[in-house]
Amino acid sequence: KANHALTFKLDHSSGAAQVLAMGTIAEDQDASLTHYLDVTTPLLERANASITCMFDLNEAVVGQRPAKRMILVEYPDRAAVDMVFESAEYKALIPTRNIAFSSYDISIATQAEGTA
Repeated sequence: KANHALTFKLDHSSGAAQVLAMGTIAEDQDASLTHYLDVTTPLLERANASITCMFDLNEAVVGQRPAKRMILVEYPDRAAVDMVFESAEYKALIPTRNIAFSSYDISIATQAEGTA
């Protein structure tokens, strides 16, 4: 069963909420993934969220690869994040999400102080 963690932190300089999603799509679950994306895409659009960066994680150099894909999503503020993840549509989608992904974690993403 997939482990689900959800944490948020605001980028106080702009008020934007940066959310990092790391997931591995489950094999042979195309229908579940399609349904998940069909529901979440309009939710992100309504929240004015945008994918700012996406990486495929190909191999681990040290330790284990945490997921196969990493996506950074910027929301205008924390309220927009809550609008998505606390919505009835998203909550109803959780069983489908659990089938579509073999691993799925959403975490804090903020720029460390003193870095450009």
